[in-house]
Amino acid sequence: SLFILQLLDYEARKAYTFKVEASNTVLDHRFLHLGPFKDTATVKVNVLDVEEPPVFSRLSYSMETYENTPVGIIVGAITAEDLDVGNSPVRYSIEWRKDSENHFDIDPVEGTLSVSEALDRERNAEHHITVVATKVNNPLLSSKVTVTIKVLDVNEFPPELAFIYETFVCENAKVGQVIQIISATDKDMPAAEHRFYFKSPSQTRNRNFTIRDYGNNTAGVATRRGGFRRLEQSMYLVPVVVEDSGYPIQSSTGTVSVRVCTCDTDGSLLSCNAEAVFFPMGLSTGALMAILLCIVILLVMVVLYMGLRKHKKKDTLMSSKEDVRDNVIHYDDEGGGEEDTQAFDMGTLRNPKGIKETAQLQKIRSDDEPDLASACVSKEDSEDIRTYIHHCLLENSTPPYDSLVTYAYEGEGSVAESLSSIESWVLEPKEDYRNLCDWGPRFKTLAGIFKEHDCKAMEKVENEAHAEALKDRLD
Repeated sequence: SLFILQLLDYEARKAYTFKVEASNTVLDHRFLHLGPFKDTATVKVNVLDVEEPPVFSRLSYSMETYENTPVGIIVGAITAEDLDVGNSPVRYSIEWRKDSENHFDIDPVEGTLSVSEALDRERNAEHHITVVATKVNNPLLSSKVTVTIKVLDVNEFPPELAFIYETFVCENAKVGQVIQIISATDKDMPAAEHRFYFKSPSQTRNRNFTIRDYGNNTAGVATRRGGFRRLEQSMYLVPVVVEDSGYPIQSSTGTVSVRVCTCDTDGSLLSCNAEAVFFPMGLSTGALMAILLCIVILLVMVVLYMGLRKHKKKDTLMSSKEDVRDNVIHYDDEGGGEEDTQAFDMGTLRNPKGIKETAQLQKIRSDDEPDLASACVSKEDSEDIRTYIHHCLLENSTPPYDSLVTYAYEGEGSVAESLSSIESWVLEPKEDYRNLCDWGPRFKTLAGIFKEHDCKAMEKVENEAHAEALKDRLD
């Protein structure tokens, strides 16, 4: 039997031809004269073609592009082909893993990669995508390859001084003395490859200080003269220009503050503060701050004392009349009606026309023998009242709102008097109810009751008078 020792490739070799020899391993000496006991045969193996996926030209691809590459620019191309006899066309696509990695597009026919979104090296310096190649005549057969795209840095940010430098120079400084070492930083990546250059501005000439570039991303601020005097100028601002080595070149200008100070002979700092100009004896910073703090505390104490004194004086001069607590009066009693209101009569507000009628009614009641004709309602008034009441009684569906009276106050001095049943049995002896007979048949029963009551009262009076007269006669 034949065995395959390695994979066969139809595209590389379509057929194999070889010879096979067969021999007898056990020989009989009696038959050696008959000739050799082996035979050979030629074997030809034809390799059949099998559909295979497309094959890329490389096992992996690596590309580079700048971070400021515009959208739509091609950064590279991927190639794959079908090695089968049919030589089917190949279509390309990108296998997306995350939405955040969709920065590139691929042409499905040509296999060219282009930028689809803006790139930022500071955010992502390298992108990894997977390209898929598929046969047109058999979409089930496909192959994949990894593509690495490196984002190259573009010099976007100018370099800046690493710190806010504030230094000093002695009044007795010599020419060429370095007073400060400076460095720079850059936001562009990578930081290890940055190369900075330091210099003084070309448009201005500084006669006092100069910048020395040491060639290792640092520089020194050195004096160009000696003999600085603080009384003439106590502060200097030294401009420094910092450039990088990127493309395009970016630069910025920083400032180094230099204060003139008093030093001893060996260069040790004695004083840099402004108070030394005004105090020849040379007060220290701590002593000056202590003095200022004491002055502030004294001012605060004076202000507080004056405020408390003014407040105390105002409290002393306040009279009892100004105290609102003396004017608060609490009433917790309850009156009986309108008669305990001395300012005005509530009945006057409700019925101003009834003042005179009320006064007349009180005057009539105060008389011992009132005029019955004046106390009773006139015939004409009784006729009008009877007509109005009869008209209201006929309108059963509509309540007589025109005659609605609200009695909100009750008491002995009320104009409306009381409608309560309490003490309603007390009747004035001189009051006449005979005009009830003139109000119609609906008030006939009420008139009869009062008439019977009057008859009994008159009979009682007559009996008492008769008894008294009889007693006088007997006497």
